[in-house]
Amino acid sequence: MAWLLVIVAGILETGFAVCLKLSHGFTRLWPTISFAAFALSSFGLLTLALKRLDVGPAYAVWTGIGAAGTAIYGMVFLGDVVSTLKLVSITLVIVGVIGLQLSGGAH
Repeated sequence: MAWLLVIVAGILETGFAVCLKLSHGFTRLWPTISFAAFALSSFGLLTLALKRLDVGPAYAVWTGIGAAGTAIYGMVFLGDVVSTLKLVSITLVIVGVIGLQLSGGAH
């Protein structure tokens, strides 16, 4: 259950990063409100998960999902440049997170 919280928190991290961009420096009301809601929810779920999980692997999964999700969202919906290097890098982030899990550091 704790890992499910981390995964959802990572998805919400993607939401707050995208809303942060859309807020244009907190000058647009609804993206700013959405940013705050996503951020509070993401940090709240991560906090709950960390009661049961080691911080290193949990944080790596949270940030990995957030980083990969945000990059993918930007390329698909915001017109960010798509390049082979960017796609390989996203893959490496995901592989690195999986590697941390398989290393035995998590329970």
